[in-house]
Amino acid sequence: MPGQLGLGPVAEAVYRAMLARPDDSVKEMADRLGLPDADVRAALDSLTQLTLVRSSPDTSLGARAVSPPLGMQILLSSQEAEVAAQQQRLEKTRIAAAQLIADYAHVQSAIPGLELQYVEGVQAIRDYLELFNSEVQEEFLTFAPGGPQTVENMEASKPLNLQLLGRGVRMRTIYVDSIRRDGPTLAHANWLQEQGASVRTVPALPNRMILIDQRMALVAADANDTSAGAYIVSGPGLLAMLSTLFDYIWQEATPLSEPPPPAPSGLPRAQEEAMRLMAQGRTDESIARSLGVSVRTARRLTNGVITSLDARNRFQAGVHAVQRGYLA
Repeated sequence: MPGQLGLGPVAEAVYRAMLARPDDSVKEMADRLGLPDADVRAALDSLTQLTLVRSSPDTSLGARAVSPPLGMQILLSSQEAEVAAQQQRLEKTRIAAAQLIADYAHVQSAIPGLELQYVEGVQAIRDYLELFNSEVQEEFLTFAPGGPQTVENMEASKPLNLQLLGRGVRMRTIYVDSIRRDGPTLAHANWLQEQGASVRTVPALPNRMILIDQRMALVAADANDTSAGAYIVSGPGLLAMLSTLFDYIWQEATPLSEPPPPAPSGLPRAQEEAMRLMAQGRTDESIARSLGVSVRTARRLTNGVITSLDARNRFQAGVHAVQRGYLA
């Protein structure tokens, strides 16, 4: 389909014209395409830089178009290199942003009345969780990433859950799909539903979060180490965004009583989510944390994506996923 090669409309039109009529001059090609001579010459320069056009004394142009099989291989290799470079830049930016937040966390926590306050350490997080449990009046919303939960944590949470539900608080919890394969965690999630809570699952979650009454939220400062610290959010604007995010993911999530639907791509649901995370430049370790699975399982999923997309590596898998319409 014209316009889909990433060359630009003029360059692609010139490349196709050279393949169809290799003996045309610049003037003849410009007339056929309805373009100024200067635009055709500029397109030829661009195609030459991409090595899709090479010099040839046997044509009136003094150049010829590289055959489509070789030309498309050259073009894809160039685009794969661009994707790889972009993903590397994205990962560097993500690391720098995380470091900046960590460097200035003490400044945020020292400003009184701040709408985004940082608390450090497990004990401080537990103190705020107790505050949340005592102050919630209407709704208690939770993102629970990380996959299977420990038996100790689940047992310890039961009295608090019963207390909240007994007070008429609406509880909605979103887990990752991987809990469906863990007997104790699945049993706990079913127990929550039996007590009156609502539970759904999604392939992956962005971070651990608790939101109460749209008045206050607790968000893990580091998605990779949720015990290190957390942000206490009280600003109306930030709370509105977090509430909207929760509702959006809730609508996309699958009720615990129903099997997860098949992925639109036809890949297994976990593989499709791994494909989306791979396209963000995420490592196998990061994908494992988002999906709530082991690194070994995450590596098996990403290798499955590469194989399913007939790709040689992660970057080519991303290109193929876009070409097939699986990713924007």
